[in-house]
Amino acid sequence: MLQSAPLAQPIRSFSSEKSPNCRSQSPSSKPPFHFLRFRTSYRDNLRYLNSIGIINSDKKIHRNPSPETLLHILSTVNFLKSKGFSESHFARLAYLTPQVFSPQVNPADLQPVFDFLTTELAASEEESRDLILLCPHILQSNVQFCLRPTLLYLRDIGVESLNKPTNLNAHLLNTRVKRLEDTAKFLLDIGFSQEESTKFCGRLPAMFGYSIDNNLLPKFEYLVGEMERSPDELKGFPQYFAFSLEKRIKPRHMHLKRRNVVVKEVPLKKMLTWNDTKFYAKWN
Repeated sequence: MLQSAPLAQPIRSFSSEKSPNCRSQSPSSKPPFHFLRFRTSYRDNLRYLNSIGIINSDKKIHRNPSPETLLHILSTVNFLKSKGFSESHFARLAYLTPQVFSPQVNPADLQPVFDFLTTELAASEEESRDLILLCPHILQSNVQFCLRPTLLYLRDIGVESLNKPTNLNAHLLNTRVKRLEDTAKFLLDIGFSQEESTKFCGRLPAMFGYSIDNNLLPKFEYLVGEMERSPDELKGFPQYFAFSLEKRIKPRHMHLKRRNVVVKEVPLKKMLTWNDTKFYAKWN
């Protein structure tokens, strides 16, 4: 249990004692985090947490945290530092996931997420940290009901290198399987087979981040309705869904029509991937 200590030492000077709640770890892993007896004054602790962006003591909208709450936040900070986070990272974490630093969340409750990232995802400490920084809500995700099922689903359809800290990977890992299945079902609804749908999503996993009603469906309807093209073209060029309907697809389609080009004879890949200079020079 956290305890206060005599005042005197500067903010970074403290002693620690092992928490009885810490889990045992293998010899190769970092030692478990420790609850700290911070030998500082309440004001010093407040100033420190304010300096790294976790709290804002300048705002008088709310009361300042109690001394016990400050010590709890400091123990969470210490735990995250043991996982490779630096002081420059805490403002982002506190802004996007303030609940992580609340008294209701014990730092030990976050350990299963790190265990999952390092053992099941096979991410290094640095990769784990960077994935969390890209999507801090991973820290609040349940391993059993969210992270693990999602990882297994993505691997099953052929998505690889999910341990690499990219914005897409971070948000995919934090996406519920139901959302992933809804996207796959959309492809089935527009005529893809189960196998084709699986391969499609494996080739373009960014699909899972697109809204069906506001993104995928309007693009599909424009393809078959306005451009009068076959859905089968998507099987060879799933990247079609990655382009903006208003800024890329429509303008280029309308340009080809104005030039009396038979749009269906221009491959989607050529129509959309060529840069502006090359595209408009070809069909000037």
